[in-house]
Amino acid sequence: MGFNVAIDGPAGAGKSTIAKLVAAEEGLVYVDTGAMYRGLAVYFLGLGISAEETDRLAAACREVTMEIGYAGSVQQVYVNGENITGRLREESVGNMASRCAAVPAVRECLLDLQRRLAKTQNVIMDGRDIGTCVLPQADLKIFLTASVETRARRRYLELKEKGVACDLEEIAADIRERDERDSTRKTAPLKQAADAVLIDSSDLSIEEVVAVIASLCREKRKTPN
Repeated sequence: MGFNVAIDGPAGAGKSTIAKLVAAEEGLVYVDTGAMYRGLAVYFLGLGISAEETDRLAAACREVTMEIGYAGSVQQVYVNGENITGRLREESVGNMASRCAAVPAVRECLLDLQRRLAKTQNVIMDGRDIGTCVLPQADLKIFLTASVETRARRRYLELKEKGVACDLEEIAADIRERDERDSTRKTAPLKQAADAVLIDSSDLSIEEVVAVIASLCREKRKTPN
C-alpha cells in the first residue's frame, strides 16, 4: 500500500491548492476527489438530471465511465472519453457536485477508483470525507479550515481576477449553505476525523500551510508502521 495523505475540509479552505503544492514538494500524486464529483456533476447536468432525482442519478452512474489522467502534473478528468476538466470550476457544477455527493449511488460510483489509486501509489487526496470514509487508514490526516469570511474573500478575489461579476455577501451566504449541507448530510458528512491534525488557515499564508503539512509528512514517513 502506498503512503497516503488525506486532507479534508469545507469549501474554499484551500485544500486543492495546498494539496498540489505538498504533492510537488513531497513527491506524491495529487488526487482531487472534488474534481471527480464535479466531473459527474457535468455529466448529470448535461443529461438534465437534478440532484433530487436520485433514481435517475443512480441509473446514470451505471452508464458512465470516468478516468483520471495527468497533463504534466495537472490532473485531467475524462467522462465517457471526453476531457471535461475545463468545466469543473463553474459555479453551477460546484453546487450540483455538493448536492449529488450526498447520494449514496454517486459516492459508491467513485469510491472504488479512489481507493485503488491509494493502494498502488503514494497519494495526497483532498475532499470532504477522505480521512473518515475513503481512506480511514491514511498515514496522515489533515482537517484544513478557515473562517467563512476568509473563504468568501478568497473566492471573491479569485472571481474578480477572472473578470467575473460577483457579490461578497452572496458568496459568503453560498459558503454557509454549502457548509451546512455538507456537514449534515446523512451519507459521509463533512467532519474532522478523530486522528486528524486541525489546521486553520485563516491567518496563515499558503506557504506556511504547505510547510506545516510537508513537515508532518516527513515525520510520518520516518515513523515505523
